[in-house]
Amino acid sequence: MHEMDLNLKEFYEYEGSSPKASDFDRFWDKAKEELAGVDPRVELRPADFTCRGVECFDLYFQGVRGARIHAKYARPVTAGKKPCLLIFHGYTGNSGDWMDGKLSYVLEGMCVAALDCRGQGGFSEDTGGCQGSTFHGHVARGLAGNPQDLPFRQMYLDGVELAQIVSSFPEVDGQRLGTLGGSQGGALSVAVSALHGGIKRTAVGYPFLSDFYYCKKEGFLNSPATGYSEIGEYFRRYDPFHHHEDEIFEKLSYIDVSNLAAYIRNPAHVTITMRDTVCPPKTQFAVYNNLGGEKELVLYYDYDHEALPQWADLCFAFLRGL
Repeated sequence: MHEMDLNLKEFYEYEGSSPKASDFDRFWDKAKEELAGVDPRVELRPADFTCRGVECFDLYFQGVRGARIHAKYARPVTAGKKPCLLIFHGYTGNSGDWMDGKLSYVLEGMCVAALDCRGQGGFSEDTGGCQGSTFHGHVARGLAGNPQDLPFRQMYLDGVELAQIVSSFPEVDGQRLGTLGGSQGGALSVAVSALHGGIKRTAVGYPFLSDFYYCKKEGFLNSPATGYSEIGEYFRRYDPFHHHEDEIFEKLSYIDVSNLAAYIRNPAHVTITMRDTVCPPKTQFAVYNNLGGEKELVLYYDYDHEALPQWADLCFAFLRGL
């Protein structure tokens, strides 16, 4: 037994300290109703990148609120129905290179779709009067208004829509979908699995966007090393006396993946980093402990929010079960 195991009892019992809005279910039911009314206007364009035995595409579709969304899509040239893996990237990033892990799954006989989160570092554009990316600010945007306008509500729906789109492709077996991501990508992996309802396997690494109120209590809203600091900056600029604190944390509860995790019933593989200074370990445990289905946990005792040895291999081994 690792010496740190002796101190983990409180972590395994922790399910979060953030609120959950009383109309949480209705909020997401209405969100999915909005998504159902969107004409996706799907475009598949052959990518400039080529690889023997693989077909690579730039996939574009229409998301909620008029945003044009991009994803990389790759499929084996072999015939027959195949599982499909949805991959999500970290905060401010993009869908990455074709060679950064996608093609290993295609070699295994899967299709792969890697989303560019709207308004971040890729080709997906958000609406609001300008083209291109804003990179930062997505956590705090919308806190002064209606929670239906929160950017992460729309990003979660983009992920669900991507799952629906690839399921309609003749080469994809829509009953064999998986999700994969770390940090913000881990949050999206959880959210899409929860909201789609038909995902078969969920792989998550050190998830972001979890247990916002705990981050406040522990001072992470004021740490420049984390995206949670956007909330702290919001308070400093717009609510210095925290008169609207309860209202703000209720709004954040709609996108809190520790709340969404309870809706997942499929098998999940979760990685938690015990020295994480970006996404506190307890907020990660709040996701794991709320998962409603079969689950397995890997702890990196000596790692922060960083590249992890063997993580890609462990996720690959788990996702082969698709």
